[in-house]
Amino acid sequence: MQRNELCWCGSGKKYKKCHADFDERISEIKYNAFKGQVRPPKKIINNKHDIEMIKAAGVVNDGALDLAASLIKPGVDTATIDDAVREFIESRGGYPSCLNYEGFPKSCCISINEVVCHGIPSKKTILKEGDIVNVDITTTLNGYYADASRMFMVGEVSEEAERLVRVTKECMERGIAAAKPWHFLGDISAACGDYAHAHGYSVVTDLGGHGVGKDFHLEPFVAHEGEAGTGMLLVPGMVLTVEPMINQGKKTVVVDSKDNWTVRTKDNKLSAQWEKTILITETGTEVLSS
Repeated sequence: MQRNELCWCGSGKKYKKCHADFDERISEIKYNAFKGQVRPPKKIINNKHDIEMIKAAGVVNDGALDLAASLIKPGVDTATIDDAVREFIESRGGYPSCLNYEGFPKSCCISINEVVCHGIPSKKTILKEGDIVNVDITTTLNGYYADASRMFMVGEVSEEAERLVRVTKECMERGIAAAKPWHFLGDISAACGDYAHAHGYSVVTDLGGHGVGKDFHLEPFVAHEGEAGTGMLLVPGMVLTVEPMINQGKKTVVVDSKDNWTVRTKDNKLSAQWEKTILITETGTEVLSS
């Protein structure tokens, strides 16, 4: 485009003062097709306004996770947590993005022990001592999305369960540390997966992270095991989730045939997941929802 035209990112600035240098840098990079290296589509690059709006959604999302954390204890049913999350988000002008998404019936996902993800809250599902629990919340605020999940331990848990929860969080943290501008998506995958494997765990590959912000799910798909230096180029303005799902046993998962949502480990061994929404910046990353 012409340098004096308005920039394609929607910032309202002239192209020459916005993304002209950015585009030139992308065009100068030599991409290795054998490593699946590709440039990111412009539609997933966020401008300053977009980023501020995603941050605002992240503030509400984190508040909902804080509320959920305060309710996690033996004897509490998961529908009670879900109801509280919905009320919190709606009272702040947002919408719980999971509610009615492709037919999902609740406002957040609550996944316990062998449930990998997409657990459906229910009055019949009651937390008990020793459970490990993932609460996954996505908030829509003014048309923008923020997504994060946390693990919780209910009372005293086994040493094996505590170790899985801890290592999974460390996998996520290593993945985020590897997310650097002008590097590649596979760096995140390798950082997460290599650490999990080094601790004797498997990595779920049927599901993964994703772009987020202007929609619930955007490019790229974020795998949590893989090869460094592969995949999409990471550039400033990209927003995505890092959310490794780490299994105590094998990586194979199954979807509940009755509700078509709940994902469990096939061998019924424990699974854990942590998730943050991150922004790729000029110097590294910024967490927008945790």
